[in-house]
Amino acid sequence: MAIEVRIPTILRTYTDGAKAVEGSGDTVAELFADLETRHNGIRERIVDGDQLRRFVNVYLNDEDVRFLDGISTKLADGDSVTILPAVAGGMR
Repeated sequence: MAIEVRIPTILRTYTDGAKAVEGSGDTVAELFADLETRHNGIRERIVDGDQLRRFVNVYLNDEDVRFLDGISTKLADGDSVTILPAVAGGMR
C-alpha cells in the first residue's frame, strides 16, 4: 500500500531534501513507524509516545487527523498525508 507523505521544509533534513516520500501502513502510527525505518529520527519529531506532538498538524486527504482518530486513523492505498508544523506568533 503506497501512501504519499508531504514533508515540511523543517523536516526535509531527515528525507535528504525530498518534499514528498512514500510510506506504508494501515494507520497513521504505522505509517510513521515505516517512515522511521528509512528516515531515521523523523518519527520523534512528529509524535510523542502515542500522540501527535502539540505543534505538529497532520492531515489525511486535507482532514486534520486530530478530528478523526489521531494517529490511529486508518489509511487506504493512494491516500495523501501532509505534515505541517503549527505556526504562531506575529505582531501586536
